[in-house]
Amino acid sequence: MLSFVNTRADGAGGVEIFGAAAGFAEWAVERGLLDAAIVVTDSDAAAARELRDALVTTLLTHAGDPDIDAAQLAEAERYLRQAGVRYPLTTVVTAQDAQLFAGSSGVPGVLGSVLAAVTETAQRGDWTRIKACCNPPCHFGFIDRTRNRAARFCSPGCGSQVSMRALRQRRKQAETR
Repeated sequence: MLSFVNTRADGAGGVEIFGAAAGFAEWAVERGLLDAAIVVTDSDAAAARELRDALVTTLLTHAGDPDIDAAQLAEAERYLRQAGVRYPLTTVVTAQDAQLFAGSSGVPGVLGSVLAAVTETAQRGDWTRIKACCNPPCHFGFIDRTRNRAARFCSPGCGSQVSMRALRQRRKQAETR
């Protein structure tokens, strides 16, 4: 799931992997989620971006990002509910365990697999530990491994960038007074 979330362009030179059909198809084929013979369209890549962006908004709320308001979260949750209907999951129960799998194949199967991973993460109790970095150009998905579950940034470097921006803003405001 984190590899899906971390396909966004970032401020560090990372490119938008789902910007076109070819990038989305290559990502899915590399992970064994899609057969290389399946035709992927730009609208499929757009659907992947929409699902990813809704997940990123949710992960930013896990990190306590003050830039995400209630309306943005409600919109993301609305989209995720619709995606749950659009990309159904199938439960497979064996003597050893129970797992969720995408209920369809092709591109809907890829996006269903992402939702299955999210659901299994939530069922394990780890969903709120999955966060997105609160550094605006980054928003990289990460697992919060801190004891108090208070991490807001994917790395000390991102935390430092945010602190420096805030310091510069305070100095700028002090100069204009």
